[in-house]
Amino acid sequence: MKKSDINFSVELDKENVPEKIYWDATDNPNEGLSDTRAIAIALWDHYHNSTLKIDLWTKEMEVIDMKRFLIEIMSGIADTAVNATGDQQMANDIEKTCRVLSKRLEEEIKQQQNQ
Repeated sequence: MKKSDINFSVELDKENVPEKIYWDATDNPNEGLSDTRAIAIALWDHYHNSTLKIDLWTKEMEVIDMKRFLIEIMSGIADTAVNATGDQQMANDIEKTCRVLSKRLEEEIKQQQNQ
């Protein structure tokens, strides 16, 4: 059986706010630790039938980038909905929401550029 490891390392400031986030994985094509500004991890707890989440972002993560990150996570969840459950309607509904949010984000970016 093949084994794959995923590791995260987080540097915190005095108030326990992430300053740096690093990750590495067995199948990571990059050599050594890679840095990132945000991670979102969700685990299914089958004992309690609920989701456990870890969401971390650094002080350097821009708000616009965080919004884009959230939209892309949701879009990925739409793909997962089809692949894991075959529920195309659920995926379509999630993607529809992503399109609305993407359009809103584009408008926000245009407004910021015009200021």
